[in-house]
Amino acid sequence: MSAIVRARLLSSMLKRNNNRCFSTTVNTPKEQIVSSSSTVVNEHVADQVPPPQSPPGKAGFAMRLLKYGIIASVTGVLATTGYVTYAYTIDEIDEKTKAFRASANVALQDDGSTLGKFQGIIQSAAVTVPAKLIEVYVDGRRSIEEHVRGFTEPSSDKLLPDLHPMEKNAFTLVLDLNETLIYSDWKRDRGWRTFKRPGVDAFLEHLAKFYEIVVYSDQLNMYVDPSVERLDPNHYIRFKLSRSATKYQNQKHYRDLSMLNRDPSRILYLSGNALETSLQPENCVPIKPWKGETEDTALLDIIPFLEYVATHRPADIRPVLASYKGHDIAKEFIERSKEVQKKMQGQNQQGRLWRR
Repeated sequence: MSAIVRARLLSSMLKRNNNRCFSTTVNTPKEQIVSSSSTVVNEHVADQVPPPQSPPGKAGFAMRLLKYGIIASVTGVLATTGYVTYAYTIDEIDEKTKAFRASANVALQDDGSTLGKFQGIIQSAAVTVPAKLIEVYVDGRRSIEEHVRGFTEPSSDKLLPDLHPMEKNAFTLVLDLNETLIYSDWKRDRGWRTFKRPGVDAFLEHLAKFYEIVVYSDQLNMYVDPSVERLDPNHYIRFKLSRSATKYQNQKHYRDLSMLNRDPSRILYLSGNALETSLQPENCVPIKPWKGETEDTALLDIIPFLEYVATHRPADIRPVLASYKGHDIAKEFIERSKEVQKKMQGQNQQGRLWRR
């Protein structure tokens, strides 16, 4: 029994010793593998780290300086151009820069040396380039202003032809079209329709004996011409002026009576919106604007005043119109006429009493 027990104990001890040896032999390579893999990973990471950047050199600083210089120069040129455009007219700029632009055409002296030629080129460029830029600016601005003037200024300095010598002292009656002689209205069931103001036929026929009658409208000629042709088949209206003859300012078309080629002391402008549409309020004869009322008599009411002016021919109509400022001219003229008649009747009665 004892021999058997000893044999078992000896075999168990041998197994334990074998297990310990196996574990040591197995663990050693694992540690080596882990350590080697970590070394490989560390080397790979080290390869991915970028090298330190070198500080910017002089070339980058020079490029930035050139860029900022160009931006500052362009900004200065634009600011100067804007100020000059705002502060000076094109004629003033042309006059002030004429000597400088002429100097760009003067040939510089050349002493024959390379340095002298180089200096001459630099000096010529310093004078010629600004002079050419100024010429381009002057020509461009003049062209733009002429193009804009075609939309804002009357089409001609003389909108009407010269008067006949026999009519040199005649008065000119300028009439607005819309809300003065006619009224255009639109409705869905019938579209646009144009109506004649009550009394317009008698008004034109009677005053054509005393005045040169002109229609001056802010509408396009494609509207003015056919409207006047239908309104005045007898041609009492001598001339028709449309939007191209108006002056555009403050987003509105104004009648410029100074462009009519007529004596301003003998011009009357009759309109339902006279003071709001004329640049010469001293020549305005305002009446009530007409918007289709059937009982309107404004044109017939103003005939006595206009006939009186044409027959008595004041030296200047503007002081006469100024005396009616703030009043309805037609009604005020009737009141003044009644007062004059009363005074004349009183003088006649005094004369009769004196004779007795």
